[in-house]
Amino acid sequence: MRHGESEANQANRFTGWLDPPLTARGIAEARAAGATLAARGLDVRTAFASPLLRAVASCAFALETLGQPEVRPRLCEALVERDYGELSGLDKAQACERWPPDQVERWRRSYAETPPGGESLRDTAARVMLGYVRDILPAAMRGTTLVVAHGNSLRALVMALDGLTPDAVEDLELPTCAMRLYTLAPDTTVLTRTCLEPTLQAVDGGS
Repeated sequence: MRHGESEANQANRFTGWLDPPLTARGIAEARAAGATLAARGLDVRTAFASPLLRAVASCAFALETLGQPEVRPRLCEALVERDYGELSGLDKAQACERWPPDQVERWRRSYAETPPGGESLRDTAARVMLGYVRDILPAAMRGTTLVVAHGNSLRALVMALDGLTPDAVEDLELPTCAMRLYTLAPDTTVLTRTCLEPTLQAVDGGS
């Protein structure tokens, strides 16, 4: 699950390792995600979250709405968002004033290109997969596991789970609070995958 809308998302800024809070809409999105999980009858045994505030808060709101506030997310440094380096804090227009727009887009979407002072998606994938194999996968094999992180750290994880090529992952978009539900075989391979995109109407009629 990607976190709900943050103040930086709302302002269309490259966020990376910056730590803005959720907006009111982001809180509603996280609650809607929890309602979607509840509607599927899921019983979360373990939760992992990036240590950044927007992910931790989204995880807590989702679990509360799911009816499982006692599940405390384990903070996983490997899930932290991609470091955007010198792009961090800039909105898209400001970035395109400083660098050619096509270069900014390549930094944003490509697998291997690295923004100044930051990480490529390939760099992000290396640490995300280490955390997945070391921490998340063992928990997932024991029971339903919720993972709450960021657009790029989750793109890296989905790339591995779905077997996407570097070219294909460039087109992968994960909206705020979008979820992917995977079931795993005893040998840890993926049996099924389902895309879930909660709507705000899932909680209190969208209020």
